[in-house]
Amino acid sequence: MADSQGPTHGEASGEAPSSPSVTGGGGEGGDRSHRAYWRSNLRLMAVLLAVWFVVPFGLGIVFVEPLNAFHLAGFPLGFWFAQQGAIYVFFVLVLIYALWMRRLDHEHGVE
Repeated sequence: MADSQGPTHGEASGEAPSSPSVTGGGGEGGDRSHRAYWRSNLRLMAVLLAVWFVVPFGLGIVFVEPLNAFHLAGFPLGFWFAQQGAIYVFFVLVLIYALWMRRLDHEHGVE
């Protein structure tokens, strides 16, 4: 039963509601822009996830012995990366993702 405002887009046409739209018209050009947007988004996520893996694993586990020769705030550097550095890197990566996606959304006209 439809409310007083009538059926929504998906209900009226029998189509599923779409994801955030990429403006620039319909048809093939819009589809290319949509694919380019998601390709860029997935590439960014892959790079950031790789960094997120390498920093705690590489610096906190694999290279811990050479890094422990140095100290930061009184703690061995390898220990610091495993405990604190990974958290700081995570927050920086979230900030980078948010800023980069804002730029990417603007470039591709995502609403």
